[in-house]
Amino acid sequence: MGYLDYEKLTTVMRGLALEAGEKIMEIYNSDDFDVKVKSDDSPVTAADEAADALISAGLRAAFPDVLLVTEEQAASHAERADTFLIVDPLDGTKEFINRRGDFTVNIALVENGVPTRGIVYAPAKARMFFTKADGRSVEEAGPFGSVVGHCMPIQVADSDNQALMVVASKSHRDQATDDYIGKYAVKDMKSAGSSLKFCLVATGEADLYPRLGRTMEWDTAAGHAVLSGAGGCVVRFDDLTPLLYGKDSYANPFFIATAPSVVLKEG
Repeated sequence: MGYLDYEKLTTVMRGLALEAGEKIMEIYNSDDFDVKVKSDDSPVTAADEAADALISAGLRAAFPDVLLVTEEQAASHAERADTFLIVDPLDGTKEFINRRGDFTVNIALVENGVPTRGIVYAPAKARMFFTKADGRSVEEAGPFGSVVGHCMPIQVADSDNQALMVVASKSHRDQATDDYIGKYAVKDMKSAGSSLKFCLVATGEADLYPRLGRTMEWDTAAGHAVLSGAGGCVVRFDDLTPLLYGKDSYANPFFIATAPSVVLKEG
């Protein structure tokens, strides 16, 4: 494949995320949109499909030699490579359908099992997080244009283990998650949809995000990259080893996204 130009990647990912976000918001703000159900019973809308087509075409044109794995193209789920781009064109479809705003465009690069670059764009929230070419993460202040605006470096919190801020899923909260959170001294809880939860840990707005439920790699790779670039980490729930990518079927085990200063409890 040769050398991958990270500067170009950052520019392309950001541009495609903005274009996809604009298309998603057109449909989001329309009077009505159809919702279909995929074979795994998950919902899909015209916004998912339109954003996927736009992002896929852009990435394939810019990086024709890099494998592209995307949620909406089942054929890509059978392919494997050490280096690949992975996309969830609309993460948080349930949030989108219910017009709750907590949905994101996720684009990431995985190298040797590790998400090293990524962008998470929440168009309805006007928040954008991405890794720069050097791998460090920033949040760009809107409004977003063709030229990158003011970017603030982001960094995980120096966590107080006696007063933790925990973020959990808005649509997938369950008793097992609550029981695990109960092992910590929690100052406050917040809920968020999609990969925004990773970003809240990355900015220090939360210390800990446990996920005891089904996710796929395209759900998590971009947020994982942003969190890593802000000094955080994502570990498997079962043995607290790093969460790796390129797994069979691209399915994730349960995991914990955290600031490294949090003293993690066993499940």
